[in-house]
Amino acid sequence: MAMMGVLTLSAQSVYENEVINNIMARRSIRKYLDKPVEHEKLATVALAGINAPSAMNRQNWAVRIIEDQNLLADVKGMCRNAPNLICVCAPADGRFDLDAGLMGQNMMLAAQALGLGTCIQTGPIRFLTTDEKAKAFRESLDIPEGFKLLYVISIGYPDEQPDAKPRDASKVKYIK
Repeated sequence: MAMMGVLTLSAQSVYENEVINNIMARRSIRKYLDKPVEHEKLATVALAGINAPSAMNRQNWAVRIIEDQNLLADVKGMCRNAPNLICVCAPADGRFDLDAGLMGQNMMLAAQALGLGTCIQTGPIRFLTTDEKAKAFRESLDIPEGFKLLYVISIGYPDEQPDAKPRDASKVKYIK
């Protein structure tokens, strides 16, 4: 693969490294099978998340993984109809948003390795944090004082296999 112009990547294994193949194969999944993810797999995804690097190892985040299907019923349409949802919270002052982002990437890559699909979303945040229909959902999160819901990750068994979108390799410059 040349590192110039626009690259298109397939989900095929083209590298000898399992981690690189996992990164290259991950796609945003927007259609899921109607099958909740097993608790053990969700726990593995969470463990991968909290092992992400964070500034001075502060681990300034809070994660809520929704398994309760009744709780999801009122918000499912906003979250790609995923059978499970990961809610990532960070301090409201925004100083640790990057740490929370690194955590999310770890969780999405772990999910990919376990045969699960994910889609990170910020669009539903306003609905989830303000709408009356999401009140029970919001209250169940028990977000720590001084924290905000930063983003959600829909997670489940994929019901689609989208192709990779082109990547603009011209954004990368090598300084020698």
